[in-house]
Amino acid sequence: MSDDTTRTGKARQTELKQLAAMPDEEIDTSDIPEQRDWSNAEVGKFYRPVKKQITLRIDADVLEWFKARGGKYQSAINAALREHVDEKSKGRWVGKSKQSS
Repeated sequence: MSDDTTRTGKARQTELKQLAAMPDEEIDTSDIPEQRDWSNAEVGKFYRPVKKQITLRIDADVLEWFKARGGKYQSAINAALREHVDEKSKGRWVGKSKQSS
């Protein structure tokens, strides 16, 4: 693999594909220190769920309640729905619906 940090997008994609095709045993990780202490790790720090644009009918008063709080009301609605799903599933992963996109 190349040490050149100015690779073009296409060259980088090619290199990443080659790396992904390699068995784990052949990947040299000797320059990466082993991480043994995970006590300060932040779970989900880099997790960003995939968003899907939909059309949703919602009661006008509910929508106005979220909008009245200012800020990103769509994100607030999503957070409320996420909290509801988490509570109902008790931490179990909900999974995909039968209709996958």
